[in-house]
Order: sequence, then C-alpha cells, then structure tokens
Amino acid sequence: MRATDKISPLDQTFSIYLDLTRFVAAVMVVLAHYLQYDIVEGNLASFIPNMGREAVVVFFVLSGFVIAYVTDSKKTSAREYIAARCGRIYSVVLPTLLLSWVLAGVLGKGGAYQLAKPYIYIPLHLLFLGQSWNLSEVPPLLAPFWSLCYEVWYYVLFGVAYYLNGWRKSIAIAAVLAVMGFKLWLLLPVWLSGVALYHLQAKLTLARSTARLGFVLSLSALIMYNLAGMETSLRSIAASLWPLASLPLASAERFLADYLVCVLVVVNFLCARFAGLGGLRRYAGPIRSVASYTFTLYLSHMLVVLTWLQVYPHESKNAYDVIGMTLAVGFVTIALAQLTERRKARFRQPVDWILRQRSSSKA
Repeated sequence: MRATDKISPLDQTFSIYLDLTRFVAAVMVVLAHYLQYDIVEGNLASFIPNMGREAVVVFFVLSGFVIAYVTDSKKTSAREYIAARCGRIYSVVLPTLLLSWVLAGVLGKGGAYQLAKPYIYIPLHLLFLGQSWNLSEVPPLLAPFWSLCYEVWYYVLFGVAYYLNGWRKSIAIAAVLAVMGFKLWLLLPVWLSGVALYHLQAKLTLARSTARLGFVLSLSALIMYNLAGMETSLRSIAASLWPLASLPLASAERFLADYLVCVLVVVNFLCARFAGLGGLRRYAGPIRSVASYTFTLYLSHMLVVLTWLQVYPHESKNAYDVIGMTLAVGFVTIALAQLTERRKARFRQPVDWILRQRSSSKA
C-alpha cells in the first residue's frame, strides 16, 4: 500500500460491487429469518447460510461509507442532508409501519400492548428510539426495524458533527449521545468504520494482485467465522466483560463479534476497490435494479413471512411452499417499493419545504 494523490472517491466498478453487496446482504437477512422461523427444514436448510447479523454489519459499514461519500463529494448543505436522509428513511418506514400496524390488528399477532397505546409507540418508532438505553422495542411484525434505530441516530450524530461548529457542535454531540444510549455507543465504531473506509480508499491504493488476494482471504475468513460458530463464543465473552447487569445489552450483545466482522468487511471492501472487478460492469443494469429494492426487502419481508405462516399451513419440507413464500416476498417487495423507495423524492419534498420556510423566517 502506498500513499498517492487523491483519486476518484467512488469509481463505477466499486459502486456496482457495493450495490451487489447491499442486495446480497438483504437476501442474507431474509434467509436467516427463513431458518429462524423454520420456513425451511431438512437437507435444504443445511445449504442456507445463517448470516443475518453479519449482513447487518455490512449495512452499517455501507451506510457510513455512503454518508461520507455524499457529504464529501456532493458538498450538500445541512438542509439538503436532512431532507435527503428523511426522504430515504421515511419513504420506506411510513408505509411499512402503517402496514405492520394494520396486519397486526387484523391477524391478532404481535404487539398487542403497542396496538393498545399507539399514541406512545407510533411516535417512539417514528423517532427511532426503540433501542435507546434500556428500551428494546420494534413495531409489530417488524423485527428488522431494530437496526434502523441505530442507523438513523448515527445519521443525526454525523450531521451535527459535520455541519455545526464551536460550542453548538459540542452541545449537540453530547445531546445526541445522551439520547442514543450505551447500545448505540457500542456499535458506533462499526458505522464509523464505513466513514473511515471512504476516506482511506480515496487516498490510498493497492496493487491488483495484493487486492485480489485480500479480497479472497477476507471472504474466506468471513465464511470460516460463520461455519466455526465464533459468534457464539464472542457473545459469551462480551456478556462476561459487560460490567452493568442493570443495563442489558440486548440488540448489542454481539458487539465483539460485530467488531470482528466489521474488520473483515472493511478489508473486503478496500480490496474490492482495487481488485479490478471490471466484469461487474456487464451486469450493472440488473445489479442497480435489484439493489434499488434493498431497503424495502429488508424491512418488509417479515410482514410477508409472518402473515404467510398465520394464514397458510406452511410445510417447511415442501419445496413448493418455500418457493411460494419466496415469490410472495419478491412480489410484495416490488409492489411496495413503488410506494416507497421509488417515491423517496416525494417524501423528501415536505421536509425540504419545512426547512426552507424555517430558513426564510430566520432571514
């Protein structure tokens, strides 16, 4: 590795690889839930990787990387940053949250105490506070929502650190950290590694042979980590090291394992940047297309899985049932994305308007 003049921060090939990785990570989460809810059993289940948590680490690293890229290369204003993040997040969260609430009421499954007090839990979820401090809440039927409570507050923290100055920055950072709580603090290094990766890969280079070797070794190490069940051991070590029994780790209980996976993911991404994966360009169109459904797939698939299991006598050893559910997940994702990810610009507009009015009133 050698220092060079600053090169392109995100070339086309690397961008395509990140999009492909993003989609694969979402699929890994879906497959992990197939195993968790016994959607698949028998011989077929043995071929399905259980890498849902590793996929979430990938999302965190990617998220930090993308935020660093956008703010550095596009020089967005604070108003543009807020509007873009709100459009991206709420375009998927609002319709999916509404659908989860309706389905939970119709099916009578999950979150009865939340349904009884929507005036408490809907604002809680819309503000992504479900994982702060001792809270451990997700909307009905939406288990994957937990990670958004981390990611959104990392957006907020980055925003105040990037756009504010002086004493206002110090006070805002302290306030955001106080709201976040210890669980979000523990996984913050994972997200920040994506920010660091962006700046590192934009300033350094690797020889192609070295990058390809590192690319293969990092993937191999990640697979071996999973097959060896290292997460279980690291989770036990983390629990033994945690000194505050009154503050349960809950969704952050795998933080040591997450750190290790984070290192492997960062190495993989850094090596992929210089590995010469030009062949991906031939498939840029399909990769970009499927990647555009990633957020909707990640958040909404549990609605399909749990509804299917509630209304249909699913047989986990019946390949047709498994295929049927998978097709249902795909169909709902594509249909819902037309109202969510494909409409994020429209969700951004009201936020942008409010911020403009606020700026005008101050002027």
